[in-house]
Amino acid sequence: MSSEPQSTSLPTSLHRPEGPGETTPYPGPVAVISSHVARGSVGGRGAGFALMRRGHDVWSIPTILLPYHPGHGRGTRIVPDLQAFRDQLQELAESRWAGEATAVMTGYLGHPDQGPIIAEFIRQMRDRNPSLKILCDPVIGDERGLYVPVYVAEAIRDTLLPLADMATPNRFELMWLSGNHSVETNEELADLAQVLAPDIVLATSAFAMMTNRTATLLIEDHQTLLAEHATIPAAPNGPGDLIAALFLSAILQHGDTKRALETASAGIFELLARSVKQGADELAITTNQDSIIRPMATIAIRRILSHRPKST
Repeated sequence: MSSEPQSTSLPTSLHRPEGPGETTPYPGPVAVISSHVARGSVGGRGAGFALMRRGHDVWSIPTILLPYHPGHGRGTRIVPDLQAFRDQLQELAESRWAGEATAVMTGYLGHPDQGPIIAEFIRQMRDRNPSLKILCDPVIGDERGLYVPVYVAEAIRDTLLPLADMATPNRFELMWLSGNHSVETNEELADLAQVLAPDIVLATSAFAMMTNRTATLLIEDHQTLLAEHATIPAAPNGPGDLIAALFLSAILQHGDTKRALETASAGIFELLARSVKQGADELAITTNQDSIIRPMATIAIRRILSHRPKST
């Protein structure tokens, strides 16, 4: 009895479905430098999961270890030894795989001195890959004020933000980073974003145009776009980390900022709505992975034109 030979060849390139009839090349590794929680889906744990689910390898470098999100209560904080943290990043930057990385995403810092160490890592990685994309998620506070020591916020502002191509602050963080704490319109937020070094700023918790809506503002030199979706009451923690990861992944995969805004906003809306419906106290990312891969929600996007281009 004969049988046909089985092919053992491997594909020369990997693809992930992007939509009906569409594929996109394997997008490459992303280094995620942020907090890690033992339980939950915030910080680097949530962002890393989302990136991996969208096809990226993830180099996970924790800046601090926590039992759970601080919003659930006080917990033991374990900050890596600074010399060990520096050595680990340097070893990655000098490794034979360093040139493979396509992006670095920075988030929550456990110590202000981690800022310069991460900045040096980014410079070393860019020497290996000049097209490396840098996203700075400046996790420093919310409408209640700073929830990190001011010197940690300053380290992010002074050492990491200037190196970033993209930043994903919430409204309060954008105001604090730009030094202006009294804005009342999206046009003013757009003007503040022009002060920051990154060419692309994705500002969450922007001013919604309609009641009971949540807004996200995308600011670039040539356009400002506003995305809105329905507000989800009693939403769990972590949407900032996830929207940054989804936006970065979409940019790496197709480079279209408007499409990336729509993808990230739709994914977050679905994750929040489904998590609340399930009664979860964290974003339920493992049970709602379709919202990460291919969200189906319709997001209203409008163009805002009344801001000044960034001066050169």
